[in-house]
Amino acid sequence: MKTKILVSACLLGHPVRYNGSAKSHDAELLAHWQAEGRVVVFCPELAAGLATPRPPAEIQSGDGEAVIAGRAQVRDREGRDMTQPWLLGAWLTLRSADIHQCRIAFLTEGSPSCGSQTIYDGTFSGRLRTGSGVVTALLRRHGIEVYSQHQTLLVQSRLHEMDKET
Repeated sequence: MKTKILVSACLLGHPVRYNGSAKSHDAELLAHWQAEGRVVVFCPELAAGLATPRPPAEIQSGDGEAVIAGRAQVRDREGRDMTQPWLLGAWLTLRSADIHQCRIAFLTEGSPSCGSQTIYDGTFSGRLRTGSGVVTALLRRHGIEVYSQHQTLLVQSRLHEMDKET
């Protein structure tokens, strides 16, 4: 059986980002993974009931781990606390990954949900900082490997290794 991979909907060309756009990435590779029956498409913000478009949001006073621990918040540009929808989206993402037995997630870098190496710094200035999003933190806590769209070669290598294990 091929290893399943949870993929951010925006990377597959779905216009679900905060501004109503997609962040399409390597269509040929993603189409190949889809043809192999590996891909589980998900958008945590949509699953949590947020609209598209919606005001941009960033994590303030920490990263995804801190949000889960209650030490940081997700706020939109207008200052509204969006922490609960972000936590709901993370738990729904984990549930989908569990149902489909995903062992890897391929998510959008920089996002307050999906960032795996960097997230925006919480000031809405466009600056990135080291950290992970809420979804990434929760998936990693539950043993799912999370990679960004900038790590395709590493993901391909891990898929090959995991396929050999089964």
